[in-house]
Amino acid sequence: MMDLLEFPAPSRVPAFLRVAGRLGRAVRGLPPSVIFGSLILAFWIACALFRLVPYDPYAEDFLATLTPPDAAHWFGTDHLGRDVLSRIIVGSRDILLVAPLATLGGVAAGTIIGLVLGYFDGLVDAIGARLLDTLMAFPFIVLVTMTLVALGPSNLTVILVIAIAYAPLVARTVRAAVREQKEREYVSAARLGGENAFAIMVLEILPNIRETILIELVTRLGYAFFSIATLSFLGLGIQPPSADWGLAIAEGSGFLTGGKWWVVVFNSGAIVSLVMATNLIAQGIGAFENIDR
Repeated sequence: MMDLLEFPAPSRVPAFLRVAGRLGRAVRGLPPSVIFGSLILAFWIACALFRLVPYDPYAEDFLATLTPPDAAHWFGTDHLGRDVLSRIIVGSRDILLVAPLATLGGVAAGTIIGLVLGYFDGLVDAIGARLLDTLMAFPFIVLVTMTLVALGPSNLTVILVIAIAYAPLVARTVRAAVREQKEREYVSAARLGGENAFAIMVLEILPNIRETILIELVTRLGYAFFSIATLSFLGLGIQPPSADWGLAIAEGSGFLTGGKWWVVVFNSGAIVSLVMATNLIAQGIGAFENIDR
């Protein structure tokens, strides 16, 4: 009895320390490309959320138009005297809102279509595959441009159009993965156990192709960043008065011949960094499988 009083049981480790320990072990197991890409994305997400800018990104100063980078304006000013660094930071918000929503919509729709076409043979798969081939026969930028011209440019329209354009691409990849998985023994066992088609697709096959879907999600996100910037450059994407990077490149491209390079270069660098970050994450996405193990 005295021994129990003198040596109390050790206290439990706080929950947040256990979570931090698990996260630390998971991060150490990730490839450097995933960590580096995630840091780049985290930087831009922080910019979009907190919007800590040295100047008002919409304030015009006609006495300081197209000022080259200096101590006052690290990235220079544009043709209206607006601080380029401030506009890049603020401009990250729109692209980081539109691109993920469009990508999630396209991947979700493509996953559902791919599951159905991959699981069911016969007429369903034949008709669905031909429809996918027909949609994918149109060049992406042509399909998106024609639709935006017809519907009119807006953030919502851009989200819907890019999601619709990505859905067939994702569906083709998911369909191939499902057709490979449905020949596995665990699917046959589920059928013998009396599970219906919906349960087999959602509860059995879907968890086993999550890595394929995750890779598609990250890869399409990188394409979405580039596509949205391209559409904005053409005047069909995010509209003024947004400080969108594609719009800024379009506005600054006319001054390149006069040696005014900073507006185009710094906004292009922001787009490249986002695309590069998603590509780095996609290359090492297989390591995410170790997080849940």
